[in-house]
Amino acid sequence: MEFKDLVELVQKAVTELHNAVERQDAEIKKFGEPLAETKASIEKINTDITALQTAAGEVEIKMQRQTVPGMGVQSTQTEEEKAHSASFFKWIRGGLTALDPAERKALVEDTTGQYLVTPELETIIERTLPTLTIIRPLVTVRPITKDRLKLRSVSEVAVGWGKLETGAAITESHPIPGEPTYQNVEDLYGLAKLGEDELDDSDINLQTLLADSFARAIGEAEETAFAVGAGHDSEEPEGITVNATILAATRSVITSNAVVVEDFLRLIYNCPAQYRKNGAFMVKSSTELALRELRASGYDATHHGQFLWQPSVQAGKPATFLGYPIYPQEDLAALAGAVAVIAIFGDFKQGYRILDRRGITIQRLRAVCRGRFSRLQAPQASGRWGNHAIQEGSMSVIRQGLSTAARSS
Repeated sequence: MEFKDLVELVQKAVTELHNAVERQDAEIKKFGEPLAETKASIEKINTDITALQTAAGEVEIKMQRQTVPGMGVQSTQTEEEKAHSASFFKWIRGGLTALDPAERKALVEDTTGQYLVTPELETIIERTLPTLTIIRPLVTVRPITKDRLKLRSVSEVAVGWGKLETGAAITESHPIPGEPTYQNVEDLYGLAKLGEDELDDSDINLQTLLADSFARAIGEAEETAFAVGAGHDSEEPEGITVNATILAATRSVITSNAVVVEDFLRLIYNCPAQYRKNGAFMVKSSTELALRELRASGYDATHHGQFLWQPSVQAGKPATFLGYPIYPQEDLAALAGAVAVIAIFGDFKQGYRILDRRGITIQRLRAVCRGRFSRLQAPQASGRWGNHAIQEGSMSVIRQGLSTAARSS
């Protein structure tokens, strides 16, 4: 089904949802609670909307993948890069014993004895990751070549209005550098088992297979870590919902298993105006489902305002809530009452940065097994990623389940 057809079905389903919610409101006013039939209808429509949005997302990913460099595009490799690529895929198939001395020399080895994947393969993986994840496309990404990044802060410069010609005093400031801190890059490993049939494919097909396999695995792992990762002490990146700088701007709520419009409005205005301009929401899908039914207040008890959640009508554009983009992220907490972050709002580009350590390495393992394949070759790949908060105040969160004394203003 075409993307535009799916969008039309989503819009139709949303209209049905709005009508059903209006029936529910009328039944609550008349009977004190909605009829079971209406409740079941709302649940089914919400399920249909979620399924249609998922299908539209998959179609969009396929459209984006068709434009990923390295897939179906004529190669512009140098002779040295071509030799590296040919030797690399020959090594994947047959190991070092299958290579002659010149081909072994063409492989690029790191300090641990593992071989670097071809630049073309690494580029495909890097370009594919944003199409498979939610957080990476929204934040700042910085490639680095070291195991950690040195960060040093400097106090702000002061300025003032006036003309020197008329004797206006110059506003002086003395920027003071802060103590340096370090952001570490963490290791991530993966293992892909390939059968003889896959290994017999052409280099292009094998490259696509490896890129797809590792891009999906890396995407899932980094998405979770960038959301809820415990940090360097646990040998993983520190997630947005764990970072102390971001949690300092917490908007705590007592209510659980429910969403309240006022909490989300306060969340927006927790961020300074310069960060609200490019702000976006991030919530779990089940929380977004609850937000779909919220409406603005009407001018009396029988007249309600417009629905605050609106579906996307354009490829590459998310749904909106309270006029801001909203993205579903499944690692955030659900509305279950536990003390946890249920929503994030802010300028993700200004608030969070991913560190990409260049140089994905691969190690070839050989395994003999019984069953469908008589022999498996298992490339074990490893890469390094890190992250940190950038601009204080650019993001804030809603954390449910805190006591009244723990609430922030």
